Amino acid sequence: MAGRRRITVKVNGVEYEREVDPKRLLVDFLRDDLELIGTHVGCEHGFCGACTVLFNGRSIRSCLMFAVQADGAEIMTVEGLAGDGKLHPLQEAFREHHALQCGFCTPGMLMVAYELLRDNPDPTEEEVRLAIAGVLCRCTGYKQIIDAVIAAAPKMRGK
Repeated sequence: MAGRRRITVKVNGVEYEREVDPKRLLVDFLRDDLELIGTHVGCEHGFCGACTVLFNGRSIRSCLMFAVQADGAEIMTVEGLAGDGKLHPLQEAFREHHALQCGFCTPGMLMVAYELLRDNPDPTEEEVRLAIAGVLCRCTGYKQIIDAVIAAAPKMRGK
């Protein structure tokens, strides 16, 4: 196909090389080309945050970026949290605190919470609220999500 571009990306520690259409969104590349369907497609306008991934260590809305812009980047999706058949402490805390209902916002929430706890291992409730403010949840009312993030903090610090 004319105009396709070859890109190389590292996703969840695995390097991929693919040809993509220059107009292909990163979220579609992750879900359709790499079959990493944990990243959800929500509003497709960057408003809801369901498609949040870490891009070179920082959270971004993958519906607002073209796959070709990710050439050479390192990306972490929600699938990158769990390892060795075990849930990540953050995922465990979400389960324990009933921080999800429909689950649609959960991947985005987990990714922004992971970034927060990585950068700020002992956040206040207000800092958690600010960190997750860009991911919309229509089910939980956020209380359980905040509780889960606060509960995961000491586990991620190794305590």
